[in-house]
Amino acid sequence: MWTLDGQGPLYQQVYRATRRAILSAELSPGIRVPSTRSLANDLGVSRNTVILAYDQLLAEGYIAAREGSGTFVATELPEDLTEAIRWDRRDATSDAIFTPRLSAYARRLEAQSNRRTISWEPRATQLRFDFRYGRPNFLDFPLDTWCRILGRRARRASARQLDYGPPAGREELRNAIAEYLWRSHGVVCTPEQVVIVNGSQQALDLTARTLIDPGERVVIEEPHYPGARIAFEAAGAEIIPGPLDDDGLDIAKLADRNDARLAYLTPAHQFPTGVIMPVQRRVEVLAWADRNGALLFEDDYDSEFRYSARPVEALQGLDRAGRVIYAGTFSKLMFPALRLGYMVLPAALVQPVATAKAAIDTGCPALEQLALADFMKEGHFERHLRRSRTRNAKRREAMLDALDRYLGDRVEVSGSNAGLHILAWIKGFAARRLPALCRRAAERDVGLYPVTPYFRTPPKRAGLLLGFSSLQEKEIEEGIQRLGKLLTAPAATNAEPKVEGSS
Repeated sequence: MWTLDGQGPLYQQVYRATRRAILSAELSPGIRVPSTRSLANDLGVSRNTVILAYDQLLAEGYIAAREGSGTFVATELPEDLTEAIRWDRRDATSDAIFTPRLSAYARRLEAQSNRRTISWEPRATQLRFDFRYGRPNFLDFPLDTWCRILGRRARRASARQLDYGPPAGREELRNAIAEYLWRSHGVVCTPEQVVIVNGSQQALDLTARTLIDPGERVVIEEPHYPGARIAFEAAGAEIIPGPLDDDGLDIAKLADRNDARLAYLTPAHQFPTGVIMPVQRRVEVLAWADRNGALLFEDDYDSEFRYSARPVEALQGLDRAGRVIYAGTFSKLMFPALRLGYMVLPAALVQPVATAKAAIDTGCPALEQLALADFMKEGHFERHLRRSRTRNAKRREAMLDALDRYLGDRVEVSGSNAGLHILAWIKGFAARRLPALCRRAAERDVGLYPVTPYFRTPPKRAGLLLGFSSLQEKEIEEGIQRLGKLLTAPAATNAEPKVEGSS
């Protein structure tokens, strides 16, 4: 009889030995297999060990029991069936492979993404001087404190806390967020108006699902955060570009757009230009929404990082008609993998949005919510923000100093008073040459990101979105110095190369 391989539990060794005997035809199809007692004696193991092995072989279809007759090798083995399937898939022509019809939603997403998967994952190759926007400095985060609190919650978790939770999120976290937002941003709400989401992108998706029907119009700032456009276009919305001026969304130029269902805006720190909307313009935006029966989606993605004054109070705090949906995320304040954010909704929208969320994901992770509630209530969150604000202020100064030292009059800086990035317009440099500049920079270990993807209509000027929060001051200086050398090199100052095929 066959031998055991000595790897793992005995019953698995017996299972593998018997399976090998069947596959090698030592036990041919239809033949009776040894009894559990005789095989146990032959192999020197207990009968229960063989019974466990036979049970697994029965479950997987290698042997079959016949009542009153015994146990036999199956006439059709699992490998025979799966190999046939593999052969069919390997050798079938492309015309024979079924192609499912996509929904209108999926086709709209596919059209936006040029048949590539939409992803916020960073590039596979990490550059040393990477000016990618939106990535916090993970070294700033008190990870030991967070792990201690999360571990404490896990050790003390009750059965209720390990079960499914309310779609709108855990009460403890909703209370902590409502209290924090009122104190720091002037958001007027009860905990019942807070819905916990998997980041601001889900807040946009839920808004689109619950409020937008195909063909309805949505105003989006131009330029803007692309994730907002993706969510609303996937829902079938017609996008109306909202022009900007020095005060943010120029609502006067939208006076005749009385058919918009919703407007998306970033008043605390316009993305990506960095404009901060003053109170008078906020009042005008609210009046426009009231006149036209529209809603406003206020994306407050990084207003905690204001360097010349305290964070601007939310547009939502001025709203008396229940027209503002306020959304924020912990991705830039803590770390993106946490996947927790929040919406503050007018009371009438709480139940529809919570119902839509329940249909999508049945709720956010409970232990992380409870740990975050503790993290906030115990003061760790705001202490972390204060430290991060101080450190990011130094990084911002290092960025501005380096731009002035190594690029001087060649750049025009926008949006430097708040946030985690600045927008640098490069003077005398054609926008169409930015991809080549970014490639050359990557060869020198510098990650550069054009502002072009944030516009529906590409700008004529060449602009770079320079994030500074994930770098240290010396890295920022070195990266900008390398950019300066690239822009002053002969390849950057020569005339535009002739386009192939042109005369």
